[in-house]
Amino acid sequence: MRKFLLYISVLLIGVITFSSCNNELRRIEKSNNFEKKLAYADKMYQKKKYNTALTLYSDLMQVYKGTDKFEGLYYNMAYCSYYLKDYVQAGFNFKNYLDLFPNSPRAVEIDYMQAYCYYKQSPKVSLDQTNTTKAIAAMQTFVNNYPTAPKVAEANLVIELCRRKLEKKEYNAAELYYNLGYYKAAGIAFKGLMRNYPDSDKSDSYKMMAIKAYYAYAKNSVVDKQKERYETVVSEYLDFTDHYPNSKLKADAEKFYTLAQSNIKTLENEQNKAKSNQ
Repeated sequence: MRKFLLYISVLLIGVITFSSCNNELRRIEKSNNFEKKLAYADKMYQKKKYNTALTLYSDLMQVYKGTDKFEGLYYNMAYCSYYLKDYVQAGFNFKNYLDLFPNSPRAVEIDYMQAYCYYKQSPKVSLDQTNTTKAIAAMQTFVNNYPTAPKVAEANLVIELCRRKLEKKEYNAAELYYNLGYYKAAGIAFKGLMRNYPDSDKSDSYKMMAIKAYYAYAKNSVVDKQKERYETVVSEYLDFTDHYPNSKLKADAEKFYTLAQSNIKTLENEQNKAKSNQ
């Protein structure tokens, strides 16, 4: 019984406090005392009541625009959107802040945050990666503009994470081509991965998959086209040995090279026999 009464007491205190806060907010919103309203907005911001703070800051924008308090107001408002995970609006606000206050001592910080909002909008690998690409471009611009800024290391990390995501998406597409039997497209896609991500630790596996795809493409081609397509496999293998002489996948690649060479000889022998019988 005592625990129940204690629970009821705590609940009633919470309800009264919530009601009191709501009443105070309504009075502040209706008030024409803009200084008091701004002070309350700042108080809510400090208490991480970002929805309330954002509402009040939005109401006060036109009142304080052009005054010495506008920059601080707009700064907090931009972060309200960010903390509320509205990264589209936050990114817009950060960009607009830079347009309004290009010489602000906070400019470097805000420029980073503008780029970071693109990163926060970057979706899972299977979806469209437009914002991932924008994040890379924005972060690279940040690094170029502020090469000694404290945030450069974080910016480079974001760029690397975004590139890994794009690499994974390209790999998934190449793998899908191969699994569906579109071997020529798969070979081109795997070679594209090598070209686009030359420093990837998977680069040799992409080359290996290109060899495998081109071999399957040659094997499934009409006889008249097989020889030149097996020769592509040979060429890709020789390129593999030049670029990855110590790769653990070299033996696997060599199997396709040997098969391609054998098939080329078989095709040449058949062609010679056909010529001799004419």
